Amino acid sequence: MDNFIFDLPFIKLPVEKQKILIVDDDPSIVDLLEQFLQRKGFECKTAENGQKALELLENSPFTIVITDLIMPQIDGLELLKIIKESWPDTDVIVMTGYTKNFTYTDVIRAGANDFVQKPFTLDEIEAKLQRLIKERQLRHTLKRLSVRDGLTDLYNRRYFDHKLKEEVIRAKRQKYPLYLLLLDIDKFKEVNDRQGHQEGDKVLQTLANTLKNSTRDHVDMLFRFGGDEFAVIIPYAKEEQAVAIAERIRNNFLKNVKNGVTISMGLAKLDANLEDAEKALKKLFSEADEALYSAKKAGGNRLVVKRAER
Repeated sequence: MDNFIFDLPFIKLPVEKQKILIVDDDPSIVDLLEQFLQRKGFECKTAENGQKALELLENSPFTIVITDLIMPQIDGLELLKIIKESWPDTDVIVMTGYTKNFTYTDVIRAGANDFVQKPFTLDEIEAKLQRLIKERQLRHTLKRLSVRDGLTDLYNRRYFDHKLKEEVIRAKRQKYPLYLLLLDIDKFKEVNDRQGHQEGDKVLQTLANTLKNSTRDHVDMLFRFGGDEFAVIIPYAKEEQAVAIAERIRNNFLKNVKNGVTISMGLAKLDANLEDAEKALKKLFSEADEALYSAKKAGGNRLVVKRAER
């Protein structure tokens, strides 16, 4: 099962760099672990108690925390609870020499990912870390599968619905412009009918790659609804910038595609005057969809911008 997941050709996850926080009021334990983990290539920081650990987590989240249970101010169980509430993606290994007071079951139920009994060996620490790292990679892979389209590696419709709502709420709160661009491939059915679905898939992948290369990295969000329908969420842009992004997509696609197809696009802006976020979202999608329909009706291979009525 693991090999199947990691061998899927469209999944190309970057290797996650592990950042480890060691929390213990015993300086000898802290020094031992820090030196060992740094030799193994891990980035490490240390804290002498739970309060200091929280301060470090606030400034720069860690992927893994290794913490003692018995500490002054904030003990390990309280620290564990706060980490799981505030940084749920952070894994926690708990250490203790007081096995009569705490059992493996106690700390796992509290949310820990693993448990180490003092005195421990460094080999034991390394083995538990490597297991956690493999589990993290698997979790991230499965999460990616749940929100990505398998053919194009763009976000899927399910994630679009979630992300558009999130972006609408954020845009209204922070008062920045937000545009939605909907795209549809013209004459795509003819490619599938005459040249086969394999050629159709190549067209879809070409558009996906064009979207990736024609939009702002880490700013614009790219989606495939299914079939030949795509979407781009464009935040922090004036109308001329959003139009330029759309036209760049269209022109670059025409240069890259070899099947005689084109794309129609509809662009709409979030209505900042609508206080109800749900109504604003529905209006944004409806207007982008209307603009797309107008582009298709006019013959395709064009962008139609839905502008507010004055």
